[in-house]
Amino acid sequence: MVRVICIGSVSKDIFFPTDEGVIIETPEDLASQTKVAFELGGKFRAKDRFEAVGGVAANVSQGLSRLGVSAWCYSKVGRDEIGNWIEKELVRNEVHLESFFIDPKVKSDLSAIIVITQTGDRLIFHNRDANEKLEIIPEKLEGADWYFVSALNGPWEKNLTHILELRRSHGIHLAMNPGQHNLKGNPKLILEALREIDVLFLNKDEALELLLKGGIEDDPKKLKSETFLIEKLHEQGVGVVALTDGKRGAWASFGDDIYHADIYEPKGLVDTTGAGDAFASGFFGAYLHKLPVEACLQYGIANAGSVVGSYGASSGLLNQEEIHAYLKEIHPKETTEQVISVRGE
Repeated sequence: MVRVICIGSVSKDIFFPTDEGVIIETPEDLASQTKVAFELGGKFRAKDRFEAVGGVAANVSQGLSRLGVSAWCYSKVGRDEIGNWIEKELVRNEVHLESFFIDPKVKSDLSAIIVITQTGDRLIFHNRDANEKLEIIPEKLEGADWYFVSALNGPWEKNLTHILELRRSHGIHLAMNPGQHNLKGNPKLILEALREIDVLFLNKDEALELLLKGGIEDDPKKLKSETFLIEKLHEQGVGVVALTDGKRGAWASFGDDIYHADIYEPKGLVDTTGAGDAFASGFFGAYLHKLPVEACLQYGIANAGSVVGSYGASSGLLNQEEIHAYLKEIHPKETTEQVISVRGE
């Protein structure tokens, strides 16, 4: 069985759904085109609340485990009530914790998530302590076939450098889903890492920002094209690229043909938290089972579509039997977009 160590954050997420926020469109603010307002000093009642394990490493390791992959979680919690709860939830979901750290000197990470029920979008207020202090201990990363590296916090540049060194010295395959703060903080380092990444997960805005800030491309017309973005990422050395864009679905390529699939949400949209992580674990799980790119897209879309139908990033994750019930409704198609028309050559 393929062994994957998922490196990154874990937290406890508490969800408060509400319809009392007023959605405001601000298209003139390119960095934040939609906002939500609450009365200052107001008090708002949530009719219900939900709790779930969060953090990309936790979400992806749980998703892979349900798809029959031996998934380990490399992260850190405190020796507190939240940490104990997270540990029990991961064990219950058959995630290996041999690479898990319990540090009595830190507080476990906690997030309060306000879900705007009109749209399913959310605001996340998070407090990180444990994962700001995550360190790379080589002995804890031995025995893996793959590393799945997600948004790293704290001294993330040092940690990523260590991970890349271990990958080279032990011949380990690497999948990566960098966080926005990684892409903004040091796009040059992320670009340098691309040549060593076997499978890369980004949303369209992240891919655009990476190529823009990394000095690879600055033409807005070209950067609007998903095909162009994927081809440019391949040119940097990435083997497999999976690109998501919310309601517009996802694109993927193994280095040749590029396929697109629309979203599929049979239970409707309740909460978008963890949709990207669910897509990544579905896609990556299918890839590890040696399925073709079209099937990988199907698995990713199915997993994400199931997760958004309930609160939290884990309750909607699918196993092999469940995911097959979705596949007949998801139809990836080879993209007909021509890069030459975008380049204007």
